[in-house]
Amino acid sequence: MFTGIIQAVGTIDEVESKAGDIRIEIDSAELDLNNIHAGDSIAVNGVCLTVIASREQGFSADISIETLNKTNLGELDSGSPVNLENAMTLNTALGGHLVSGHVDGIASIVEMQDEGRSIRYGFEVIPELQHYIAHKGSVTIDGTSLTVNQVTGNRFEVNIVPHTQQKTIFRYYRVNTRVNIEVDIIARYLERLIEGKAQGQNHSDRQMLDTLVKSGFIQK
Repeated sequence: MFTGIIQAVGTIDEVESKAGDIRIEIDSAELDLNNIHAGDSIAVNGVCLTVIASREQGFSADISIETLNKTNLGELDSGSPVNLENAMTLNTALGGHLVSGHVDGIASIVEMQDEGRSIRYGFEVIPELQHYIAHKGSVTIDGTSLTVNQVTGNRFEVNIVPHTQQKTIFRYYRVNTRVNIEVDIIARYLERLIEGKAQGQNHSDRQMLDTLVKSGFIQK
């Protein structure tokens, strides 16, 4: 699990093809790798990858065909910048929201507009994901935990303040840039709960659903 608070912007050093999938070498810049070993997890553009080897200022990881098909990692070349975050521990401050590192799909930037010292970004997602994205809810973009400011159909907007612009790969984004999207994990559990309503629920499930309805989180 991760928090969506980017710890470093790294660089792809090398991309090596291996029987249909790939292995990447990453220069991790200022990311703390002192306690990172083979088998540990690091989020790369929001994708949870398993470290297969680490060095003083970098690490390598394998990326499967499934991950290449579902994320933007297959579009990266040597020199591409990437957001990095070590897996959270029980001592980690949860400054963002709970992020699994399991990307749901890809979104595209359709608009960028200056707004004070911030930049408002408009994104378009595939229709299958739009119902997970809620006004003032959380969404993860290339591993960055963000608050949704507006939702219209399959489009949503977020504001990026100067600090986030400087500390993440948002500074490299342009219209048509494709980014990894992970929806709020709570939205997925709510969907599963609601699906159970149509299939028959036990008493505790019905009580939980009734509580969510009364609290205004969902509608029957």
